[in-house]
Amino acid sequence: MRSARQQGTPRREDPTAAPAHAAMELLGQRWMLRVIWELEPGPLGFLELRRRMGNCSSSMLSVRLQALQNAGLVVKRPDKSYELAWPGTELGRALEPLWSWSQRWIAGGADADPGES
Repeated sequence: MRSARQQGTPRREDPTAAPAHAAMELLGQRWMLRVIWELEPGPLGFLELRRRMGNCSSSMLSVRLQALQNAGLVVKRPDKSYELAWPGTELGRALEPLWSWSQRWIAGGADADPGES
């Protein structure tokens, strides 16, 4: 695997990497990416979103939604439903390869190598 330096991406100590670090800090919190994933198809009311989130408590979901709103990824509509703002929509699209990868990984098992057929 090629290192970040070989690929021409900034080193972690590089101050230009700060936005990526901030994004990882925000999105690395439990439930954050799941909220984005659930809202990607379209707006949802709080109760429907809560139902889709499984064992995420209502209070935790409220905290996560507020943080995502503060970050500009989610907006609360006048009808009190939640939807992705354009940066959240872009992030939702960026999660598609992760979804595909997870389906292959789970279906083939953690040790499966797609190159071995």
